[in-house]
Amino acid sequence: MRKIYMVSTATFWILVGGLWLAGIFAPKTLAETDASARKSFSLTEVATHASPGNCWMAIHGKVYDVTPYLPDHPSRPEVIEGWCGKEASKAYDTKTKGRRHSEAADRLLERYFIGDLKPTAP
Repeated sequence: MRKIYMVSTATFWILVGGLWLAGIFAPKTLAETDASARKSFSLTEVATHASPGNCWMAIHGKVYDVTPYLPDHPSRPEVIEGWCGKEASKAYDTKTKGRRHSEAADRLLERYFIGDLKPTAP
C-alpha cells in the first residue's frame, strides 16, 4: 500500500512540474505579445464583420472575434448579435440592469482577442 502511495504522489508532482514548465515555455498569445507587434483594426474594418456568422466587436480599445462564442452565450445570442461590427464597450459594461460583466467573463473574452482598435482621428 505504501508503494502505491509513493508512486502516485511522485506521479502527481511530476505532472504538476510538467504543467508548470509547459506554462513557462508555451508561446505567448496575441494578447500577451508586445502591443507594437499586435494587429490593429479601424472601426470601419470592424464594421465589415457585422453578422452572426462573422461577428467582431470592439470593447475598451480591443477587437474580439466572438463568432464562435455566440451559440455559447448564457443568454440568447440575439442579445449580442446587434453589437456585431460595432464599438460595444457600453453594452459590455451595462449588461442586464446596468450590471457589469464578471471577471470570469473578462477572462473568457480574452480568448477571442484578435487585435487593438485603432484610435479614430479627431
